[in-house]
Amino acid sequence: MTCLSCRTPVHTQFASPGLVEAIVEGGLDPAGDPRWADSGAASPAEYARWAGHLCGMACLRMALGPGAPSLFALRDGALAYDAYTEDAGGEIRGLVYAPFARYVSEVHGLDAVVHRDLSPAGILDLLDEGRRVMASVHFGIRHPERPAPGRGGHLVLLTSRTADGAGVHFHNPSGTTAASRAAGLPLPVFERFFAGRGVSLPGLPSTHL
Repeated sequence: MTCLSCRTPVHTQFASPGLVEAIVEGGLDPAGDPRWADSGAASPAEYARWAGHLCGMACLRMALGPGAPSLFALRDGALAYDAYTEDAGGEIRGLVYAPFARYVSEVHGLDAVVHRDLSPAGILDLLDEGRRVMASVHFGIRHPERPAPGRGGHLVLLTSRTADGAGVHFHNPSGTTAASRAAGLPLPVFERFFAGRGVSLPGLPSTHL
């Protein structure tokens, strides 16, 4: 079996992987990230406002493989399809799956399928078909040894089964360490954080081998 986890690049939703922990757990203002411009944002303020909402764009970037557009270029595309919206108070809403799937399919040529009722067994079936799954989980999955604070609200990219076949490999855009950014968990542990929905994407084409 081809190792999609090995072939899929690991990206974070913040420009400096080494600062993810300080930002998401230590209260560091993302505007202080010295690599903010690498994200494609127009300013530190735009980067700070949006980066925490772009786990889905980081997953898409990973799924697109080498040569993928920048995080904020993908955000701009998703905005054009209303996959993100802003309410009257300026609060960012999204990712909205259906317009996101249309964007991915029409602009990036990936067969994106929305799964509104997805079981853990269904995830394994999709992985066995060679697809990858953007799964809705609680961001607390970066600390699987702790009780799950909830389910959903964050997206990770599942790439393959674990070697024993009983778990899943996934890439977490807000992982605070290398081990939590490219992680593997037994399915029952993953399920504690999983909201039962997501979007599946095809595997990387052979040209990326």
